Amino acid sequence: MRCPYCQDYESRVIDSRSSEDGCTIRRRRECSTCKRRFTTYERVEERPLLVVKNGGEREQFNREKILKGISKACEKRPVSLEDMETVVADIERELRDNFDREVSSKVIGEKIMDKLQTLDEVAYVRFASVYRQFGDLNSFIKTIEQLKNK
Repeated sequence: MRCPYCQDYESRVIDSRSSEDGCTIRRRRECSTCKRRFTTYERVEERPLLVVKNGGEREQFNREKILKGISKACEKRPVSLEDMETVVADIERELRDNFDREVSSKVIGEKIMDKLQTLDEVAYVRFASVYRQFGDLNSFIKTIEQLKNK
């Protein structure tokens, strides 16, 4: 494994832990050259899953893109990175279990919103405002009212 700091290929594993869902192994490594530590994740290589965008174009599923969107919504909120990664892992597992080759970006967006609603209400509203492209204050208020009624 290449060190992200000095680019050397020699490192040793200090600690290995399985994730809660059992699908990922987290490894703490130490570079043999610069002695700095870094974390790697190992997971089974999955069959390709394509995301069908609104315009019809297709792109490969990218879990980092989902994590980035969730992180942005949870910015300055009391949500840990571990919680966000758990949400992403749950979404990815659901998608791979329920869709064979292709999934609509709308399905992914709705799954993210469902998970964020239980994780953090402010993050949910932030994500919804971008995802649903609120055009005015009334659509924003309507979403907040729906959240309050649940």
